[in-house]
Amino acid sequence: MAYPTAANLGFPRMGAHRELKFALEGFWSGKLDQSSLLNAARELRTIHWSLQREAGITTPPSNDFSFYDHVLDLAATLGAVPARFAHSGGPVSLETYFAMARGSAGATAMEMTKWFDTNYHYVVPEFEPGMKYELLSTKIVDEYLEAKSLGIETRPVLLGPVSFVLLGKPTDAKVKRADILKAILPLYASLLSQLKAAGAEWVQIDEPCLCLDLTAESKMFYLDSYQQLIAGFSPKLMLTTYFGDLAENLDLALSLGTAGLHLDLVRAPQQLEALLQKETSGLYLSLGLIDGRNVWRSDLNRAFESVETAVAKLGTDRIQIAPSCSLLHSPVDLDLEKKMDAEIRSWMAFARQKLSEIAVLSRGIEGRQKIASELEQNASFLSSRRSSPRIHREEVEKRLEAVDSPMLSRHSEYPARRIAQEKALGLPPLPTTTIGSFPQTAEVRKMRASFRAGKLDAASYEKFVEEETERCIRFQENAGIDVLVHGEFERNDMVEYFGEQLEGFVFSENGWVQSYGSRCVKPPIIFGDVSRSQAMTVRWSSYAQSLTKLPVKGMLTGPVTILQWSFVRDDQPRSQTCRQIALAIRDEVHDLETAGIRIIQIDEPAIREGLPLRRADWPIYLAWSVDAFRLASSDVSDATQIHTHMCYSEFNDIMDAIVRMDADVISMECSRSRMELLDAFHRVRYPNEIGPGVYDIHSPRVPAASEMEDLLHKALEVLTPQQLWVNPDCGLKTRGWEEVGHALTSMVQTARQVRESLVAR
Repeated sequence: MAYPTAANLGFPRMGAHRELKFALEGFWSGKLDQSSLLNAARELRTIHWSLQREAGITTPPSNDFSFYDHVLDLAATLGAVPARFAHSGGPVSLETYFAMARGSAGATAMEMTKWFDTNYHYVVPEFEPGMKYELLSTKIVDEYLEAKSLGIETRPVLLGPVSFVLLGKPTDAKVKRADILKAILPLYASLLSQLKAAGAEWVQIDEPCLCLDLTAESKMFYLDSYQQLIAGFSPKLMLTTYFGDLAENLDLALSLGTAGLHLDLVRAPQQLEALLQKETSGLYLSLGLIDGRNVWRSDLNRAFESVETAVAKLGTDRIQIAPSCSLLHSPVDLDLEKKMDAEIRSWMAFARQKLSEIAVLSRGIEGRQKIASELEQNASFLSSRRSSPRIHREEVEKRLEAVDSPMLSRHSEYPARRIAQEKALGLPPLPTTTIGSFPQTAEVRKMRASFRAGKLDAASYEKFVEEETERCIRFQENAGIDVLVHGEFERNDMVEYFGEQLEGFVFSENGWVQSYGSRCVKPPIIFGDVSRSQAMTVRWSSYAQSLTKLPVKGMLTGPVTILQWSFVRDDQPRSQTCRQIALAIRDEVHDLETAGIRIIQIDEPAIREGLPLRRADWPIYLAWSVDAFRLASSDVSDATQIHTHMCYSEFNDIMDAIVRMDADVISMECSRSRMELLDAFHRVRYPNEIGPGVYDIHSPRVPAASEMEDLLHKALEVLTPQQLWVNPDCGLKTRGWEEVGHALTSMVQTARQVRESLVAR
């Protein structure tokens, strides 16, 4: 087989119409049997391989499909199944696999965290003492052979051994990563040998951790691991890096002996010049020139300059064109967008269109004249975007120029604010609350869809939302919760809802991307300057507050999270777009306070995930991201309490930034980590208030009261009673009312018991 010139690193799993999502949820609910789920998955893989070949991809990937997460797949393949799941050996069943991801009646789910700086969540491998690593699955071989039986030659994808070990979590100090690596390398060698025997000429082996700051030990992991793998009976390996710059690790990557190397030239275009200055005799080079993480058309003329530079040094036979990373992070097909503004739509490319861009560039490897017409058409679209008067708004730019330092600070320091808030709110010790959303039932989704489709008039829809909101308020009052929320029944998504009401955004109908498991999100698309023309949340927060004497939180999404969870314009710095969003949220905070809302939560679950991969780049990001939060949150009186919420965040390295955010109360997901995250707050003597989650809302299991009590006592080992709030891990949108009722009632009762025990002391 000739070296493929047009490659893809991964394709979206869910399907153009989220077919896998609905099959998974049907299986979990018992409406589909296992055979039906497997058939649905097989049909999707066939469709995806075929469309990639039809788009001009020489060798599409295989093993990029997953029922939940590719890292979890590998853990199950290598036998890294924690003991609490009672796996008795042999292939991991779907029941056990999904229990690892989602939890079960008898076992808590494994932790999830963000995949580098994306909004995709991976399941964190757990490395336990005495864990027996063995090859329990040949999924990667099976899917390669499945494609081959269809007449499609694929390049199997495998997460590399070092990244797998570095991304996992030893559960005991006695467990050493070096020992884990030593145990799994023979299993990798076996998989590669099986692929070679099956006919695979190339394997894509992903080592994204090569773009991180590596310790001396981690570098030795790479050298030792690939020395063993290259020496074995293996296909050619395409060492694949993405999301950043190899920088000082470039020499390390070149020394590993793999036949090929993939570079992300969207995030780090400077890598190409650095590599071409090295000795690269015999190396096959994959150029990641098409952005796998955004929705804008690529500048094909500029990209092709990189192709010409590489061809001049290496020749045509060793150059491959590819996306910067897997297209997992892109929506599937722009052709499905029938209602989007035609002009803005012409500036975009989703996964299928990105495949066509790859194919165009690959056809030009032997000469620019072969793709002259495509380059000219692409330049026309880009020119239209740059010159459009819809992009820039003078009033937004002038307002940004007027931002000064006093706008970034509260009127008083936290101790003075605490006194004012205690007087205004009168909350008990260990106050209970929730994070924001309540169950979005099928009826809620149906009514919202009918309203959006014009099948339900505004008055009827508002009446329905009022009834749901009142039901939610009464539910919380009956449960005994201290600080209420309105339930967010009018909202589709915590970012999309705000984007729909802000200038500078556009929306897709089918632009879904996977967040975790079956959970898909449809990110807003920021195409121009952002501003707010009217209040966005005051109507429903005020209505909810009118129903009760208890405080009701106003619920907002913060500027950094709106930025991170949108597809962002690429024609100006992200920091500038974030400040525009912050001013819009600042206006909303002001209006909520004016309307009598005394607690306002500005969620920033994405602030940690936005960190650049390299520590040297952190200070600049943390400065502008924290300033954006402060700009959004500071224009309130001392008596108004500002909350924020963060998800799956390893806070140790950014505690100074967290402190500088100066939120009165921060809540976070802590239950899966058994409150380990609080250690960081304890070490810096965090002065403000904290709500560590006491139960995991991403799992369908309802924890026993004893579990929540144990977690609260663990929290009180590092926090004072005056600091501690009691709440779930995250919003309750995806859960059902019955389980929420049991869990919240138990949570309130547990908080009261612990509160009483503190008084008794």
